[in-house]
Amino acid sequence: MPETMLLAQMLGLLLVIGALAGVLAGLLGVGGGIVLVPAFFYAFQTLGYGGPQLMQLCLATSLATIIVTSVRSVMAHNKKGAVDWDILRGWGPGIVVGAIVGVMVASALRTEALQALFGVLGMVIGAYLGLGRAEWRLGDVMPGGIKRAVLSPMVGFLSVLMGIGGGSFGVPLMSLYNTPIHRAVATAAGFGVIIAVPSVIGFLFLEIAPEHRPPLTIGAVNLVAFGVVVAMTMMTAPWGVKLAHAMDPKPLKRVFAVFLTLVALNMLRKAVGL
Repeated sequence: MPETMLLAQMLGLLLVIGALAGVLAGLLGVGGGIVLVPAFFYAFQTLGYGGPQLMQLCLATSLATIIVTSVRSVMAHNKKGAVDWDILRGWGPGIVVGAIVGVMVASALRTEALQALFGVLGMVIGAYLGLGRAEWRLGDVMPGGIKRAVLSPMVGFLSVLMGIGGGSFGVPLMSLYNTPIHRAVATAAGFGVIIAVPSVIGFLFLEIAPEHRPPLTIGAVNLVAFGVVVAMTMMTAPWGVKLAHAMDPKPLKRVFAVFLTLVALNMLRKAVGL
């Protein structure tokens, strides 16, 4: 297939993916990565790219988009005074360590193993989105000491293995420790930055065989997908925010939880070769 035709097909698929991710992020408050990774996987596979490192390509490209969207989000939230910088300073170093370890582990695994991990973790997130309650609590304040030393690297590590930012794990964690939801969402955007930056740097040095990578790929980051998705999410996220204010997003969040669970189950199915 001529490279220009391939790029045109990629562009069409990525425009749809970016638009959907932006709307969902604005509407439901979920990070785009939870949508982007499976969407990238099916898009790249449909275009004829497979191989043992396909999931690394999807994770790295998703995380690259998160750098831009999370920085933009943190700046917007900070203008409203919603970012808890004390939490970010306390949890940041551990999250960075976990993200670096996550890149090393992800780089060493085959696509099937990463699919299985995404499937299992995606089902956990889907269950929380669908069944979680705002009044659930593990404590009255964010933990320090040993608990923080254990939990903060886990947030970074698991996020990199799924190619997502800080929202899917950070928001539930902070909510369970009595952080107001608007502050948790704002601070989790900061988590996304400190997860994505070191992990993308690591993934840029990952070698992928030329026959298994789409055009304009550096390391494991596809620049076409990165550019198109960032542009589209910035355009469509405000539409999602407007929709969220026009309707009750709670039923939609439960629908999305079912959708995410089905996507996760399909990832697991593919991981075991069914």
